[in-house]
Amino acid sequence: MNLFRALLTVSGFTLLSRVTGLARETLIARAFGASQFTDAFYVAFRIPNLLRRISAEGAFSQAFVPILAEFKNQKGHDATRDLVDAMSTVLAWALAILSVLGIFGASFVVTVVAGGLKTDGHAFTLAVAMTRIMFPYIVFISLTSLASGVLNTYKQFSLPAFAPVLLNVAFIFAAVVVAPHLKQPVYALAWAVIAGGVLQFFVQLPGLKRIDMTPRFGWNPLKALAHRGVKRVLAKMVPAMFAVSVAQISLIINTNIASRLGPGAVSWINFADRLMEFPTALLGVALGTILLPSLSKAHVDADAHEYSALLDWGLRVTFLLAAPSAIALFFFAEPLTATLFHYGKFDAHSVVMVGRALSAYGVGLIGLILIKILAPGFYARQDIKTPVKIGVGVLVATQISNYIFVPILAHAGLTLSVGLGACINALLLFIGLRRRGIYTPSSGWAKFFVQLLGACLVLAGAMHWSANAYDWIGLRHAPLARIALLGACLVLFAALYFGMLWLMGFKYAYFKRRAK
Repeated sequence: MNLFRALLTVSGFTLLSRVTGLARETLIARAFGASQFTDAFYVAFRIPNLLRRISAEGAFSQAFVPILAEFKNQKGHDATRDLVDAMSTVLAWALAILSVLGIFGASFVVTVVAGGLKTDGHAFTLAVAMTRIMFPYIVFISLTSLASGVLNTYKQFSLPAFAPVLLNVAFIFAAVVVAPHLKQPVYALAWAVIAGGVLQFFVQLPGLKRIDMTPRFGWNPLKALAHRGVKRVLAKMVPAMFAVSVAQISLIINTNIASRLGPGAVSWINFADRLMEFPTALLGVALGTILLPSLSKAHVDADAHEYSALLDWGLRVTFLLAAPSAIALFFFAEPLTATLFHYGKFDAHSVVMVGRALSAYGVGLIGLILIKILAPGFYARQDIKTPVKIGVGVLVATQISNYIFVPILAHAGLTLSVGLGACINALLLFIGLRRRGIYTPSSGWAKFFVQLLGACLVLAGAMHWSANAYDWIGLRHAPLARIALLGACLVLFAALYFGMLWLMGFKYAYFKRRAK
């Protein structure tokens, strides 16, 4: 399998997902601004979205895919199918029960996540109502995660990468078509979450049918729970839920803190999240998706050289593409925010506030992406304890950072703490891989970093000048001109960055690597 081609496939569909996601956020910003309505919606969406990240991009996949790959490579098709059926049954029953509990306990959930909303009774009531509507989303999105894990193990990356687009399409349809006809328009967004979850699962069924892996749900969850493979997945999933999701747990804590910083703070962080997640998904999630099955196979085959080489390739791709992304978030935050969101009820003050949060994310973006590459280095070997130990320390460090930075930077202090915590997490994961001899860097890293630093310094200068040379907020009354200017700047930045690397002798051919 050509890893770079697979990365382009996954990243291409992920790009489509993020573009439609930005379109959805632009429509939400235009319709509702950064207000009590968006605060209530984003708080309500935090819980199912957290569970989505834990399952779709974290603990479940990290625990399930290596064991599924082992069954596929060693036990044959029938045993692998039995594992998929049993796992589907357990997930469906467990999450259906959890959804019922979440619906009845919505008031408690919102209080835990964003107790500050209680100062605005209307926002709190809206958040509770939308939490009840959206909680069943976790059933469909977790089954979507299972389907994606199966397809990715069979090197079928397209459908899992395309599925998130459907959630964004549901949002856009709800915001444009449904919301104007409702007495409380923001409820349309909550129902869009449910519709998107259903669509994401069903769109993958044709792919599962082609490989004869369509899940068969059973009526006896206890029998499914007794399956040896399911027991192994759950045993590794429980601690991994914390280890992989440290940043997400921090976001929940941060949401509670942000809800106490005044109206709009939750929404400012959420809009910054959307822009931060653009490169995080294109690089971190996409790379993690294609690397985990190959790493799992290399571990099963006891091929230590291939295992290390895969990690080395992933780390180089990450630095190559994450470094300019981090510079863009730090130096070019306000132009990005103004061009994408500064319409309708989204005012200039919100542009500045979102820009501050986004710049703070730029400090830790590389760390946020590296975790997605380094964590699979442990999980493919079915090592859960090491990331858990690291995760505990990082969560504590993140909250200490909040104590230091929030009084100084307000909501931007929260995003800075998440980024710095991710950098610490990535560094400790890297040290753990090196000390255990799991990863041995190939030659040429020093030269690679020198070339990268030179190109990044030139890029930072160009972005800083462009951000200050134009009145991006003032261009609100000429939206097409602002969009064209942003597009031209981004194209020139890309040409400048990769052109500088080429002038310094950078070898792009290295990244055309194949996995065994």
